[in-house]
Amino acid sequence: MGGVDFLADERNKAEFDVNEMKIVWAGSRHVFELSDRISRLVASDPAFGKDNRPMLSRKELFKNTLRKTAHAWKRINELRLSEEEASKLRFYVDEPAFTDLHWGMFVPAIKGQGTDEQHQKWLPLAYKMQIIGCYAQTELGHGSNVQGLETTATFDPQTDEFVVHSPTLTSSKWWPGGLGKVSTHAVVYARLITDGKDHGVHGFIVQLRSLDDHSPLPGIIVGDIGMKFGNGGYNTMDNGVLRFDHVRIPRNQMLMRVSQVTREGKYMQSNVPRQLVYGTMVYVRQVIVSDASNALSRAVCIATRYSCVRRQFGSQNGGAETQVC
Repeated sequence: MGGVDFLADERNKAEFDVNEMKIVWAGSRHVFELSDRISRLVASDPAFGKDNRPMLSRKELFKNTLRKTAHAWKRINELRLSEEEASKLRFYVDEPAFTDLHWGMFVPAIKGQGTDEQHQKWLPLAYKMQIIGCYAQTELGHGSNVQGLETTATFDPQTDEFVVHSPTLTSSKWWPGGLGKVSTHAVVYARLITDGKDHGVHGFIVQLRSLDDHSPLPGIIVGDIGMKFGNGGYNTMDNGVLRFDHVRIPRNQMLMRVSQVTREGKYMQSNVPRQLVYGTMVYVRQVIVSDASNALSRAVCIATRYSCVRRQFGSQNGGAETQVC
């Protein structure tokens, strides 16, 4: 059996053009060529290797991911990759990291729900990764039921600030990726309260850690939630917990594309659909389904290939055993 390429034999049996099927599967020739080029770039770089990943402790997994994300950012800048190319590179690094939330939720939330002025202030910082953001929505007591979130953002007209507070244990933000150790900022979803009236959940940009020494700012209680089940998977990610003790932020750090609060504390809603507040969450749900499809396709590919090369029983006169598939 030595030297026999069973996969080549199976491929020769195909009744369709394999190369054309690759394009169909990718969605277009452009996407296939982009994916092929970036996947080869990642596969040829030893810094992205993951052969030892199953043997690493949780702390080592996280440190290894920090190293890979830093190297990825270096390569993105050296090669001057486009946003589309950079996204593909991070995909093929294939390791959940804080950058997933920064690029996949923090930036889209500001782009989708921020005003032009907020775009001009925050997006350049985020694009250069001078700030690193996460998406602080899910709480210990409420996840998918966003309307049930308990964190509050109460407007103080005397200082032109919002006071962000965690009134209960169950209002603790729980699970946001990137929050535990890395993020300097977060888009925080909280109940907007003006003049004693609750206007429901809105998004706010909140700085969590100092840009000088990375220490939590006053009133911010933040940390890593620890080990998750399974040594691989999300143990490369610093999922975190976050509580606010009457943290004050400027009024202009409320994401105000959908709704606004005036200097006098008047709540105003634009003609933009209110459901846009949930836009980032819905987008990420779609990404999760897509990621699950990608993971399933890999599993099917591995299983199919293995069943072609795996042989067991049925050997006659010392010949090859029976092919599993």
